[in-house]
Amino acid sequence: MSLKKAVFIIFLVVLVDQISKIYIKTHFVLGESVTVFSWFKILFIENEGAAWGTKLSDIIPFISDEAGKMALTVFRLLAICGIGYWLNDAVKKNGSKVLVISIALIFAGAFGNIVDSVFYGVVFDHSYHQVATVFADEPYGSLFHGKVVDMLYFPMIDTTWPDWVPGVGGKNFRFFEPVFNLADSAISIGVGILLVFHKKAFPKPEEAQEKE
Repeated sequence: MSLKKAVFIIFLVVLVDQISKIYIKTHFVLGESVTVFSWFKILFIENEGAAWGTKLSDIIPFISDEAGKMALTVFRLLAICGIGYWLNDAVKKNGSKVLVISIALIFAGAFGNIVDSVFYGVVFDHSYHQVATVFADEPYGSLFHGKVVDMLYFPMIDTTWPDWVPGVGGKNFRFFEPVFNLADSAISIGVGILLVFHKKAFPKPEEAQEKE
């Protein structure tokens, strides 16, 4: 698979991801939701940390939120450089189509979220009790301190534990709780393809020669 095709996949994923985020940011108030189906909602939240909203300052107490956010953004930038190198190397070595597509999806997802982290703080104003505006006169943050926009929510099971269940009886049970975005989905799909189609992504030398 050529690098041009991989770049096209990346461009398409990032474009759709950013369109969806900008639409949500400019049409929804923080915390606002729209029910599409009983098991699927559009719920606008902002993620200041890593996966599931985890902050570096939660793990290392003596680091401030601002320093933790900067460190996380720098880490993401370094990580995407590594993924980009991996992608280029896979194409040069005539890696399998499955491998190149997977890396392209992972790169696109990581890049999509980096755009939020790096630029959104200086592009938008805040979304508390108001709909944000693009290129605001008073942006909510600074460069490298943006918040990632999440909106996809799938509470496929929303019920209450039976009273007879020890410890959790009578409490609410919800599956699946995480709120994510299209960039996160691209990363998950890319990793999932690598795990499920591992043999096709990383064929043994003799298998690769047979295909040629």
